[in-house]
Amino acid sequence: MAVDANILIFERMKEERRRGRDLAGSIEEGFSRAWTSIRDSNVSSLITCAILYWFGTSIVQGFALTLAIGILISMLSAISVSRTLLRIFVGTRPGQIKWLFGGK
Repeated sequence: MAVDANILIFERMKEERRRGRDLAGSIEEGFSRAWTSIRDSNVSSLITCAILYWFGTSIVQGFALTLAIGILISMLSAISVSRTLLRIFVGTRPGQIKWLFGGK
């Protein structure tokens, strides 16, 4: 799921770059456009975890709890850590390479 979130974010960023936005603007717009899809997929998985935990036996409950923790951590890393690292990257020299982010 974390890979899917990052793929959604980067594809939205590339779309914005193709429309002519600068890198900083495409990062912000990419995150805002991908957020609804990421949120919906993670919430549905967390609902599944809750159902598994409620109706499952001890082994299934452990799996559900581990899965829920993994989903929450991957969502945190996909949103917070990726956004922070990309904001830092914008000001660097490699951040100015247009083809790296879908530009021509």
